[in-house]
Amino acid sequence: MKQPSFPSITLKTSAVHVVTYFIVGILSFLFLDYADKYADPAVANFMRQTDHPLVMAGPFFQILRGFLFGIVFYALRKSVFRYGRGWLTLWLTLVIVGILSPFSAAPSSIEGMIYSGLPARFHLLNFPEVFVQSGLLAFLTHYWVNHPEKRWLNWSLGIISILVFLLSLLGALSAFGLLPPAG
Repeated sequence: MKQPSFPSITLKTSAVHVVTYFIVGILSFLFLDYADKYADPAVANFMRQTDHPLVMAGPFFQILRGFLFGIVFYALRKSVFRYGRGWLTLWLTLVIVGILSPFSAAPSSIEGMIYSGLPARFHLLNFPEVFVQSGLLAFLTHYWVNHPEKRWLNWSLGIISILVFLLSLLGALSAFGLLPPAG
């Protein structure tokens, strides 16, 4: 199997990350009651509220995070993309290094549970979102990189990621008062 190129891996990873981040984020917001969760006084001093302009602009910035994930996926390409279950290696890397063991006291990390003042419940309630989104990112990126002939993936994930990017940009510009009000 020919090794996938750096642009192929990073662009596909960025697109998949933007789409999965947005979809899983919206579902989590709706079903995990994020407005109340983040308004909790123990959390509100640490995390921005869900109606904050930067939170609304969050998906806009995910293109950069997706690119950074793509750099790591590219570095792991020889031990990941040639194997059918290589997506599992990607997912475990994201979970172990990015979620449970980052070099900070991030929410839902081991360090965060030890050193932050966030309630244990907050850490635990983040697990479904971050585990599902990272799993989808790993699986879909692995599949897409290994199946470049699937043009429908190129079109659908490309168009959806561009739409999410543009809509979040417009939402952020509006929230910051940089667009005129409608009507």
